[in-house]
Amino acid sequence: MALPQSNVPADREVLPSNVKPLKYSLTLDPNFETFKFGGNVKIDLAVKEESDFITLNSVDIEIHSAKVGDSVAKNISFDEEKQTVTFKFDEKFAEGTTITVDVDFTGILNDNMAGFYRSSYEENGKTKYLATTQMEPTDCRRAFPSFDEPSLKAEFDVTLVSDEHLTALSNMDVKEVTKLENGRKATTFNTTPLMSTYLVAFIVGDLRYVESDKFRIPVRVYATPGLEQQGQFAADLTAKTLDFFEKKFGIQYPLPKIDNVAIADFSAGAMENWGLITYRVVDLLFDEKTSNLVTKQRVAEVVQHELAHQWFGNLVTMDWWEGLWLNEGFATWMSWFSCNEFYPDWKVWEQYVTDSLQQALALDALRSSHPIEVPVKKADEINQIFDAISYAKGSSLLKMISRWLGEDVFIKGVSNYLKKHKYGNTQTSDLWEALSEASGKNVVEVMDVWTKKMGFPVITVTEDSANNKIHVKQNRYLTTGDVKPEEDEVIYPVFLGLKTDKGTDESIVLNTREKSLTLDGGLGFYKLNADSAGIYRTSYPAERWIQLGKDGSEGKLSVEDRAGLVADAGALATAGYQSTDNLLNLVNGWKQETSFVVWDEIITRVSAIKAAWIFEDKATRDALTKFIHSLVAEKANKLGWEFSATDSFQDQRLKSLLFGSAASAKDTKVEQFSKEAFAKYIAGDKDAIHPNLRASIFGVVARTGGATEYEQLFNIYSNPVSPDEKITALRTLGRFEDEALIQRTLGYLFDGTVRSQDIYIPMQGLRTHRAGIEALWTWIQVNWDEVTKRLPPGLSMLGSVVAIGTSGFTSDAKIQEIKKFFENKSTKGFNQSLAQSFDTIKSKASWVARDNQSLNKWLKENGFN
Repeated sequence: MALPQSNVPADREVLPSNVKPLKYSLTLDPNFETFKFGGNVKIDLAVKEESDFITLNSVDIEIHSAKVGDSVAKNISFDEEKQTVTFKFDEKFAEGTTITVDVDFTGILNDNMAGFYRSSYEENGKTKYLATTQMEPTDCRRAFPSFDEPSLKAEFDVTLVSDEHLTALSNMDVKEVTKLENGRKATTFNTTPLMSTYLVAFIVGDLRYVESDKFRIPVRVYATPGLEQQGQFAADLTAKTLDFFEKKFGIQYPLPKIDNVAIADFSAGAMENWGLITYRVVDLLFDEKTSNLVTKQRVAEVVQHELAHQWFGNLVTMDWWEGLWLNEGFATWMSWFSCNEFYPDWKVWEQYVTDSLQQALALDALRSSHPIEVPVKKADEINQIFDAISYAKGSSLLKMISRWLGEDVFIKGVSNYLKKHKYGNTQTSDLWEALSEASGKNVVEVMDVWTKKMGFPVITVTEDSANNKIHVKQNRYLTTGDVKPEEDEVIYPVFLGLKTDKGTDESIVLNTREKSLTLDGGLGFYKLNADSAGIYRTSYPAERWIQLGKDGSEGKLSVEDRAGLVADAGALATAGYQSTDNLLNLVNGWKQETSFVVWDEIITRVSAIKAAWIFEDKATRDALTKFIHSLVAEKANKLGWEFSATDSFQDQRLKSLLFGSAASAKDTKVEQFSKEAFAKYIAGDKDAIHPNLRASIFGVVARTGGATEYEQLFNIYSNPVSPDEKITALRTLGRFEDEALIQRTLGYLFDGTVRSQDIYIPMQGLRTHRAGIEALWTWIQVNWDEVTKRLPPGLSMLGSVVAIGTSGFTSDAKIQEIKKFFENKSTKGFNQSLAQSFDTIKSKASWVARDNQSLNKWLKENGFN
């Protein structure tokens, strides 16, 4: 259901409503020598109001002519700020008629990974190019003049002109290929269904494919020559997933084919273009022999996420970008849902607690967060909401609803929603209404608060053991711990999920500030937020943390419960709601933990202490390293680091995780093994390093090595055995702490050695040590003009680079220094990232000031200092 034009907010920048697009006929001819493309678009328009002008979105496009019938536009005017072009005609178009505007133009085949752009790759020592697209959110206007708003759906006829030997792909299957002169061809595709401009896609390049015949339509994975065989896993998974989703939704996938394409230069992880999904290489291709388990799971999740979009986002589309979470939150939830179906041994719902839920809570705990449904007015604001709120909090909210309603009822409601609105546009309320109808519960009332208000609560528990009662009170949680009264007015409907010896009571909802609960069996064992399904933190009395630690050891808590407890203890310590001692005591008692998910959260939370204390004295940092060693060394050495075919997914992940943590904690046996394995690997034994241990071994080499080892890792980056090895080597180059090697790494960011899409990866390595954090911030300041030129504000990557380059600091003085640098610069396109960086630094600074003394006391009393 689209908003009537009269209901569109006055300050939202939208196109005039005098005409509406019905169908585009588009022809494009990319040139790999000039890096330009010639184009013609004919758009059939329904005239809604008598008028003499047509306004479309257009950026970086040279318009040659525009006409309607025999009438040529006498005046063509551009508004660069609003990214529009207006054609003015001599006569008026009558209301109720249909007209066709015919536009000739030339565009730029840019290297900014936006619109219709070029991607380069090496083949036999030569640089080759392909032309591809990235239209979401507002870059279709860079490819052709268009009505570039999600609610203005139309049909599309696409024709691509290319050399005969090149592959041409678009959303639909090929209708006909016409031979042209000079060894060229025109590939015309069948007409698309009604769809939004951000989902239009086309590719021209030398591509090869593998396919799966396990679905009723062609399913293919394309890559540049030599890489295509690594697409078989994704092809087979695509076929399985399409079949699964068709059955779950009760709606047939409506297009005649589906292609997945690996693109060498790609700004996001993947893009759900209808029928032609594009991916970053490392998120689509997988080689069982040379890639690790983490890569396999990542590829599976990304592929299934994009396939979920084929229904949720493509078939039914949000009315405007503030509904982005509807697309992304649902696709994220659905990828976990289908992963759980196909790979039950991965136990993805356990991992969800330490992945999506913690990502959501971490960002939403900042004052500079935003509601799930956030009003966006202009194009440059939209990119900033492609973040953990839209994806992770959105999916966490849906997880919470699906648990409340029951998965079967939830899926039934979603299916009804899709059937009712297919080929149309919706708002969040449409989904809530469908779920309310399916369940008989008032989903609208409960969920409006969660989607329209920012943040989440901390539930503070006090105990009255004499009367077998607990008292619960909700307040806004901020990671900086300094909530103001005016920021604490929202009352969230909180599903308390009370777990006791008698089972779990899911019916209790805290929809007031506070309430008391009587526990029939007394206060011996209880825990709130059963299985960590709710979006909140729980703060218990200090003695209860000790008891919950014992309960975890005694098997009374699920993996999700234990991981959630560690996460809560860490977050409460960070914000000052509780002492860091609670976290340390809890994890110190769980050395025999068997779940890699819980271990992952333990290591994450203790590593957060190290990151906050990174600029403090060496004695404290060394003591923290000793503490981590005491946690992991015994179990890491006991489990070992050999992998066999009989190892389960969970066992492999646990071995990998503990090996990596022991390596970071400078365990001598792990370090020795790492150095020996790396030496063998460099000498030519490619089986010497198991892919699951690769990142950890490379990390040891960077921490203990020098120029020779740097050169060896750089050679691995230049000649990798797999895409994920390339990325791992690149990240590791940033981990070297020698000043000359740091400068060498920074030098690679803009000299062509590192692709623009990957420049944040070595930055991640630099972020892990003091010298790197300082050097990276200096580099950003010195190279700021070049940074903004290569990563324009319209691309979300600029925000990522600013965040990585600034948020490693831990003092208020650095906040002031960073503010001063940016005070006279436009922060358009990354102001949200910058504000979040300041919140992160402030949180760490407060944490250190508050707990430095008690942390050192605990470390000393426990024999680490």
